[in-house]
Amino acid sequence: MSLNTKAAAFLATDAARASLTRLYGHNEAVLARQTERYNALAQRHVELFGEKDGMRFVSAPGRTEVAGNHTDHNHGRVLAAAVNLDTVAAVTPNDKSIVTLYSEGYDKPFVVDLNDLEPKKSEYETTDGLIRGVAARMKELGYVIGGFDAVVCSTVFKGSGLSSSAAFEVLICAVIDSLYNGFVVDAKKRAQIGQYAENVFFGKPCGLMDQMASSVGGLVAIDFGKDDPVVTAMKFDFEAAGYVPAVVSVGGEHGNLTADYAAIPAEMKSVAEALGGKVLADIDPKVMEEAIPQLKNKVKDRAILRALHFYDENERVDKLVAALEDGDITTFFEMLIASGESSWKLLQNLYVAGSDNEEMPLALELSRRMLEGCGAWRIHGGGFAGTILVFLPKDMVAEYTERMNAVFGEGAVTPLMIRADGAVQILY
Repeated sequence: MSLNTKAAAFLATDAARASLTRLYGHNEAVLARQTERYNALAQRHVELFGEKDGMRFVSAPGRTEVAGNHTDHNHGRVLAAAVNLDTVAAVTPNDKSIVTLYSEGYDKPFVVDLNDLEPKKSEYETTDGLIRGVAARMKELGYVIGGFDAVVCSTVFKGSGLSSSAAFEVLICAVIDSLYNGFVVDAKKRAQIGQYAENVFFGKPCGLMDQMASSVGGLVAIDFGKDDPVVTAMKFDFEAAGYVPAVVSVGGEHGNLTADYAAIPAEMKSVAEALGGKVLADIDPKVMEEAIPQLKNKVKDRAILRALHFYDENERVDKLVAALEDGDITTFFEMLIASGESSWKLLQNLYVAGSDNEEMPLALELSRRMLEGCGAWRIHGGGFAGTILVFLPKDMVAEYTERMNAVFGEGAVTPLMIRADGAVQILY
């Protein structure tokens, strides 16, 4: 039996259906599309690499940042969730120490020689850099690494604020772990490996929230205040409460905004350093506020505002967590909206300075006019471009979708399901 036939036969089994249902929900049409998606990956793998033993699927989810906008990199607190949009690979090992990865939407494969694991500035902001960085860190930590042949597709659309790069980093770590280590890497360690790759090999000074939410799965509160982040699983069921989380793609691309992102942690840390710390979590918020007269002439005004956002946002995350634990959706929505307002006013990451395009403020204002008193809206992800996050009453999903699609284009609104699992392997 050829491997593509084996994959098709496996995907028709109850075991495969159970795995896909856990990742994507019970909707029959969705399950049919996912089954077709996985089968197409397996068949494409055979077309490109021939029939090989040891094929498996590996999936890593995108994430939604519920609250905690730009707090992780200064050791703050966040509330985040893995979602049912993911990056999936059909993959087999090889004995060449070479990674050959075909990704949907690219004409040529990404080819990385794992005999060379040094960072390269020429690979900053590239897929090659992420692959090399994950492998390098895994080897440094004592894990076995090796080459592999992969075909990858993703529903975590690039520039969406759903962390396509983090999902990819987590995926690559999970692939190497699955092929060569027996899938033993701890979820938190896997996230840290991904962050290392993005910081050192990709050249982006990101925090750890994106990778952690993708790697761990579910709805989680994360406290980055210690060397070992504290991850607390949350059990709130938004669907049962009558609400659907969704993201709205409002336009813009994240790819050329690294400098804008990098300025946020740098400016926050400049405040901390002026007060004798390394990150804002090192400094008591009252001490920081009392020192504003002295900070005024030492750091940028925007840095002071961003520091104030950090402290306020940390408190909001605690209140959001408490509201979920109490089943208090009204307070939850109030805090969520306040989080978005703080990002707009203090953090200032809703649009790029000097740009004529202000899609995110427009999307937020339209959402406020539709959802005030019955839902919630806020910036989503790193900001400057990409998406907003909303919580919609079930009976408003169709109307909201129609009205926002009319402004931002067909398919702008994407309803989400919170996915219980982080990175997974599916063997057959």
